[in-house]
Amino acid sequence: MLSKGRLTLFAAICAAVFAGFLPVDLQGVAAAAAPGTSATPASAALPDFTALVDKVGPTVVNITVNNALRTEERSAPTPQSPGPNSGPFSFGPPLPDQPRALPRLAQGSGFIIKPNGYILTNAHVIVGRGEITVKLIDKREFKAKVVGTDPRTDVALLKIDANDLPTVRVGDPKNVRVGQWVAAVGSPFGLENSITAGIVSAKGRSLPDETYVPFIQTDAAVNPGSSGGPLFDLDGNVIGINSQIYSRTGGYMGLSFAIPIDIAMDVADQLQAQGKVTRGRIGVQIQELSADLAKSFGLAGPRGALVATVEKDGPADKAGLKPADVILEFDGKPVADSRQLPLIVAAVKPGRECDVSVWREGKEQTLRVTVGELQPEKVALSADEHSQTKLGLHVQDLTSEQRERLEVTGGVWVGGVDGPAARAGLRQGDVVIAVNGEHVDSARQFKDLIDKTPEGKPVALLIQRGARRLYVPVTSG
Repeated sequence: MLSKGRLTLFAAICAAVFAGFLPVDLQGVAAAAAPGTSATPASAALPDFTALVDKVGPTVVNITVNNALRTEERSAPTPQSPGPNSGPFSFGPPLPDQPRALPRLAQGSGFIIKPNGYILTNAHVIVGRGEITVKLIDKREFKAKVVGTDPRTDVALLKIDANDLPTVRVGDPKNVRVGQWVAAVGSPFGLENSITAGIVSAKGRSLPDETYVPFIQTDAAVNPGSSGGPLFDLDGNVIGINSQIYSRTGGYMGLSFAIPIDIAMDVADQLQAQGKVTRGRIGVQIQELSADLAKSFGLAGPRGALVATVEKDGPADKAGLKPADVILEFDGKPVADSRQLPLIVAAVKPGRECDVSVWREGKEQTLRVTVGELQPEKVALSADEHSQTKLGLHVQDLTSEQRERLEVTGGVWVGGVDGPAARAGLRQGDVVIAVNGEHVDSARQFKDLIDKTPEGKPVALLIQRGARRLYVPVTSG
């Protein structure tokens, strides 16, 4: 039998559960039941985001990109009245069968960084470069122009013709701690000014093929349409741009990644000043230094970046760097691992001389290198080689130099992504190698293969992304 004290505790727990106070704070309930103690409400340990929303909500915008018009020879619900096949929500009956020209709409989020209309978002949100519409929280709409984009960090800067706009307060990602509360604001699936909350799961996260961004990982829910939206701390400071998710389904699975705001603001400043971003380079390929490799080189532990190859006549070659050197320090900044070196070098203004501390043949020595400039990807777009498909992919032929560099014999380069392809996770810069097992040699062939695929049937695309190859299913419609 239960004692009187235990019955009192049990009754208190049941009352809390049935009253809807979930999750139950058992320690708080126990304290309330125990004589001579004071209870702490369960909600006291959880943050209240209402004041945060009131403060930052007006700084967040919805972005819509109308990339092109195409004719649909099928039952086509309008964007204003979604039908059964238009997304996860269904409102109203489908329209009758008729030819209809429909805009290819892509949606995302952004936030105001200057009162005269400068807005930050993701580069992949606006890759189609069609008509861009920015909607504010007060329902005003503006046509936006692209000041510049930086695909390497996935940052874009927009400008609208407006003044006296509310702006975000920029925080310092260096002060962010793993485990702290954060809030993401955006337009998931077009649902404007939605807020989700979570905690910082990790800092400095390196993702495949993402060399220049040490991502902030969170478990705040981020879904399609939230890309480009801000990540806030509890003080209302923006600390990042929500950019990517890890997902097997295309939706939120608890792994969201944000670009640190200091990196994004540096990119924005350069785009506004000169329309492009300059980065340093020294012309080496590096790899991670494992514990065994470190031991073989006579290092006490696995620190630094191991030089695998040195570009002939490049800055590092002229400075005397060699394969098997381990770069321990660059420009006075320690290199803890191979992921840090590209970030450190990229931040150096091209043309500046820097000291490089390397480990070579069992001892440390210092070399001096003149940093070169990292050249942007040069991809020519012409009417003959450019092709847009119903999957939302804008593709083009690869040059012989690009094929040699990528070590592919065919394939087409993805220059823009929207619609079904964007939802499936394809990115600008991917190379499509095959369609449903058939090797692709040109943009024209790729378009013909996609056009032959019945509407609504998944297409298996074999893509190359960096050094990896993977299959991605994409369904049109």
